[in-house]
Amino acid sequence: MLKTRILTALVLVAALGLILFALPPIAATLAFALVAAAAAWEWAGLMKLDPPVRYMYAASILVCCWQLTVSMPQLVPVLLGLSAAFWLLVVPFWFRYKWTLGGNDMGGYLLGALVILPTWAAMVALHAVDTWLMLAAMGLVWVADIAAYFAGRALGRHKLAPAISPGKTWEGVAGAVVGVLIYGGIVLSFSPLAGKLPLPLPAIVGLLFLLTAVSVMGDLFESLLKRQAGIKDSSQLLPGHGGVLDRIDALTSTLPLAALILYLVRS
Repeated sequence: MLKTRILTALVLVAALGLILFALPPIAATLAFALVAAAAAWEWAGLMKLDPPVRYMYAASILVCCWQLTVSMPQLVPVLLGLSAAFWLLVVPFWFRYKWTLGGNDMGGYLLGALVILPTWAAMVALHAVDTWLMLAAMGLVWVADIAAYFAGRALGRHKLAPAISPGKTWEGVAGAVVGVLIYGGIVLSFSPLAGKLPLPLPAIVGLLFLLTAVSVMGDLFESLLKRQAGIKDSSQLLPGHGGVLDRIDALTSTLPLAALILYLVRS
């Protein structure tokens, strides 16, 4: 199992490197859209839909990505804003009241689009500005996850959301914040990316706190949906790693917010 997990991770890293650094922009946009389609197929699985409907939903998300690219790019900032509103204003209530995804209903389809399409749009937008900026945003999520894991293992005493994800603790969240602050300091001190976010230090620190909190919410949100659906992984598309949603859960909440912040700063 460990060997399979390592091999899959190496393939994923190689594929990401190829997409970001070797493909032309339009091909990278298509690759991101295929990731979104795979996530949509898994989302329909969380809704417990039949295979034909799952494929149709994935295809519809793919078509939406194409239309946003060629016909409605002006809607991307709106999409990013809707995503931020969802994660910051709706998801806390979702956690509180434990709302569930319906079956074959429009609400579930629209919610999936609200989670997946802004993630795709954020990847495209960040990649268009600077490939390293996109990697830095993704790295923030990875650092938060790794720091939370080790801090939780070493110091975890107080459960964060035991009914959703029993292994997560408040100490882990604190570790994630510390890890991200250190990571942010390194990135802004030793890379050319500081010029991409011309903000005073207190604002940058506040944004790092916010992005870390939102990354935790994205992780918890998918964990809740999987628990409600009675499954461990969103699929088995990635041997040893579960599904695409399992790998991008925190990215679905963090990347759109990061892209929106960048858009507001640069506009």
